[in-house]
Amino acid sequence: MSIQISEMTAEDYEEALALWKRCPGMGLSDADEKVPLTRFLERNPGLSTIARDGALLVGTCLCGSDGRRGYLYHLAVDPDYRRRGIGRDLVASVFVKLRDLDIHKCHIMVYGTNEVGLAFWQQDGWVTRPEIVLMSKNVNMRDRSGGC
Repeated sequence: MSIQISEMTAEDYEEALALWKRCPGMGLSDADEKVPLTRFLERNPGLSTIARDGALLVGTCLCGSDGRRGYLYHLAVDPDYRRRGIGRDLVASVFVKLRDLDIHKCHIMVYGTNEVGLAFWQQDGWVTRPEIVLMSKNVNMRDRSGGC
């Protein structure tokens, strides 16, 4: 196995979306459509990574920054490629880039029902922040539901 880690580009979108759909526990929304995701990549150049086994995309890690903190989204590894260190390698690659930007802390949001994801992050030393409550609201004024 020769896994190569590289920068994610908009050209990787279709393969990434297919991977995310194969990963149980992955939450997808309209923010994961091609236009918003391309905009995310453009606003955070070089921060998101992919893993390939030859031509096959087997992992992703989206990363953004507000200039103060880093934020990880959609760390995903193909179920057939798990437990080989690919997820850790993707995160380590992103952390190098965040350190180069003088970013000292990174956050991730994980669905509470995603037991596999929670176990991965906890095993890697990430901690739950009980003093922080994540709240969301749709920006679209026509949608008054307040849902995510």
